[in-house]
Amino acid sequence: MTRIIAPGSTLGVLGSGQLGRMFAIAARRMGYRVAVYSPEDDTPAGQVADLEISGPYDDLDRIRVFAKSVQAITFEFENVPVEAAMAAAQFVPVRPDGAVLHVTQNRVREKRFLSQAGIPVAPFREIAGAADLPAALAAIGTPAILKTAGFGYDGKGQVRIERADDAAAAFAAVIGPTGVRGAAGAAPVAVLEKLVDFRHELSVVGARGTDGHVACYPPLRNEHRRHILDVTVAPAELEATVMQQAVDITRAVLETLHVVGVLCVEFFLTADGALLVNELAPRPHNSGHVTFDNAVTSQFEQQVRAVSGLPLGDPRLLCAAAMANLLGDCWDDGEPDWAAALATSPAVKLHLYGKAQPRPGRKMGHLTALAREGAEAERLVRAARDALCAPARDRRARVARARA
Repeated sequence: MTRIIAPGSTLGVLGSGQLGRMFAIAARRMGYRVAVYSPEDDTPAGQVADLEISGPYDDLDRIRVFAKSVQAITFEFENVPVEAAMAAAQFVPVRPDGAVLHVTQNRVREKRFLSQAGIPVAPFREIAGAADLPAALAAIGTPAILKTAGFGYDGKGQVRIERADDAAAAFAAVIGPTGVRGAAGAAPVAVLEKLVDFRHELSVVGARGTDGHVACYPPLRNEHRRHILDVTVAPAELEATVMQQAVDITRAVLETLHVVGVLCVEFFLTADGALLVNELAPRPHNSGHVTFDNAVTSQFEQQVRAVSGLPLGDPRLLCAAAMANLLGDCWDDGEPDWAAALATSPAVKLHLYGKAQPRPGRKMGHLTALAREGAEAERLVRAARDALCAPARDRRARVARARA
């Protein structure tokens, strides 16, 4: 029987962004202490944690010292080096473990895992060098998407290929000039995927406990803008068969990977009604932020429960909700209008991440709106964000008119 890590213990987090911040809030509400480790100071998670330790992820001796100061460790993003997770695991449970990280932080390994497990994915080919692209493009066709094997998120590390003639330039843009040729027998550095004609983008956040129990939230419908999640509606309100299939696939991923913790499966729902897995995220997910306000148990409380060996909570949604990301663009030329946003409806909630420097494309926070139906929640959250960001848009419009 797995030992329970009881409230009053200290939970460690590798990574210190907004996901770590919301994990820390959930953990402290349950009576845990939280220590975070990352290369930065005064981080979103560090601001609410009991202890913030700064250090590089590749300093394994420092990671070991950190591990000795806590009773269990989780992570808030999948680009933590596997070696760091393995070093920490010498002293305390790391959940999910390094084997899950190893698969999910590399697109090639992730695609291999999914296809070998019989989980539906878009047609793909592994790419070791530019010389591999002509045959790969001939096999899956164009348009296609070339993605780096590692360290890609929010649209980074990928490029669309419209014609076979664009292949070499696309490879150089994604991998860099030093990797254009690729030696014979070299390890894959990228994956080429068939461009999917999708009707919706969906995600399912699920959790698996130390006892093997799985709890999945209903599928969420997502809209992206500039490759960054823009709006999520919960639940997705699609055909019951599609909703159940997405949950079943997520359960299969959690069980096949032996995940202990939280994992999100991102899907494409194709024009002909098929579900294809796009990516895996072995931690709470941006789309799951709505559960902070509209679920019996939030994705962050589920993470605390799973990491601690406690029974998982109820993932039911109490009502419909929608979330809108707040990017640094809303801070252009001045402070957003907080009062105007919250005045649009008392059902709108504001979440900010404590980031001092807004930048275009940087996630600074999010808004959530609650309602009886998803369409109404989406209308409310979009209206609130429009009101929040109106000062910046108005100033840009005035400047444009003055320059005309």
